[in-house]
Amino acid sequence: MKLLIFSDIHSNHKALERLMATDADYYFAAGDLVNWSRGLDDCGKILKSRAEKLYVIPGNHESADQIAAFCERFGFHDFHEQSMTVGRHHVAGLGYSSPTPFNTPGEYTEAELAKRLARFESLDPLVLICHAPPHGTELDRVRDGLHAGSKAVRDFVDRVQPEYLFCGHIHEAEGITVPMGKTRATNVGKRGYLLELD
Repeated sequence: MKLLIFSDIHSNHKALERLMATDADYYFAAGDLVNWSRGLDDCGKILKSRAEKLYVIPGNHESADQIAAFCERFGFHDFHEQSMTVGRHHVAGLGYSSPTPFNTPGEYTEAELAKRLARFESLDPLVLICHAPPHGTELDRVRDGLHAGSKAVRDFVDRVQPEYLFCGHIHEAEGITVPMGKTRATNVGKRGYLLELD
């Protein structure tokens, strides 16, 4: 099974068209399709060719309600706080980021993120897809000395050790993969990441 996971499109329609031209069994949009909730339907028109295989979580630029309505309009799957089975793996999704200085529509406190992640603790083997990257890693480094990821996501990965973690949010870390114990963690960005599962 091939899973194409991508994030932080921010209304880059050419990037979205390239991703939709990639053959996969499942497509996961891991947040921030647009900026400040504007232009979702324009993205939906590009994504609709893969509608039955497309799973969407909100980033910090979209609210959960907006993504739920967006998925309803276009026939996509709302994957925020949801999980599914793909072969022998469990795949789980959680949108939103930890608090930012910008007061964007999709932000949770660290306590809220931890509470929502807890429902996935028993899933094994787990592929976790979050908009927020784990704090204090190369995946959330904006620049030297500045990390803007989630401590709750970091704690979950350190404790639970999912097989894979895929995230976005921090554009400067796009395409970076790091080991976190037994977890292979990747900031997918708009380039996306094609995961093959047995």
